[in-house]
Amino acid sequence: MHTGPLHVAVTRRVPEPGLALLREAGFEVRVNPHDRVLGPDELRAFVAGAAGLLTTLADRVDAAVLEASGARVVANYAVGFNNVDVAEATRRGVAVTNTPDVLTEASADLTWALLLAVARRVVEGDAMMRAGAFHGWAPLLLLGADVHGKTLGIVGAGRIGRAVARRAVGFGMRILYAGRRDQPDLEAQTGARRVPLDALVREADFLTLHCPLTPETRGLLSRDLVASMKPGAFVVNTARGEVVDEDALLDALAAGRLGGVALDVYRGEPDAIDPRWARVDPSRVVLAPHIGSATHETRAAMAVLAATDLRLALTGQRPRHLVNPDAWPSETP
Repeated sequence: MHTGPLHVAVTRRVPEPGLALLREAGFEVRVNPHDRVLGPDELRAFVAGAAGLLTTLADRVDAAVLEASGARVVANYAVGFNNVDVAEATRRGVAVTNTPDVLTEASADLTWALLLAVARRVVEGDAMMRAGAFHGWAPLLLLGADVHGKTLGIVGAGRIGRAVARRAVGFGMRILYAGRRDQPDLEAQTGARRVPLDALVREADFLTLHCPLTPETRGLLSRDLVASMKPGAFVVNTARGEVVDEDALLDALAAGRLGGVALDVYRGEPDAIDPRWARVDPSRVVLAPHIGSATHETRAAMAVLAATDLRLALTGQRPRHLVNPDAWPSETP
């Protein structure tokens, strides 16, 4: 029988406010001392005996990890949770939580940073300046694409997609979205219009993805859809790498059919990212290292949210952001 303080395993160092909350609750907090993702064997050894896990998207929390830990809760430090075998956790009665809402605005800001950077060749211009290759203004220097007044196509009108749409109003853009249901509030605020995915892809000058990774969305932006895009259109992906056919995007770039691609997420990240992305002409591609939520304020808020739900679950209280309610005991007789 366990008699000491409950052990909580934190798989990567997170901002101190979250760790402090756990310590103040009386838990024994063990943080991965390595500044890297643990391999499968290392992860199982690290979480052994932990009552609660605070994990990241890079941690594959499967049956073996759940068995090794005996955890009662997995608090995932992300809005997504496709790294967790939720069905297995539910079968074992393990609560799984995520961190929605707090990263919406930061992720929308990053989407716009990528969109503007690839449209206006900002990264390429920075490299030119650092290399001492700027020799004065010229009429044809680093010509990019207008953003103002163009058509923005948003795939997935959840929290982040809606935040991206709100920002597009200031650019005078025509806004289209594809989603599972109508969004009357979004339409009233921004003038956005819901259209089928194939129509959205054909009409968008800038296509940005904000859908979760599910069996239905894997490969959603298919080769056929990429082929149907406007010549010179741009694709921005801050959702998950697997929602697009990366081979199709690379082929379209090589053929000169797309204006550019900007990515914050990749198929097979972090260890199996397609090396061809790094070889594409930098005038056509902007690459970011999965930093959609990477602001001081947002990452701290995520840590507090994850830690709060973990604390609630370990003290017998229903977590606020439970993604598998069937794992939680019924509150009614």
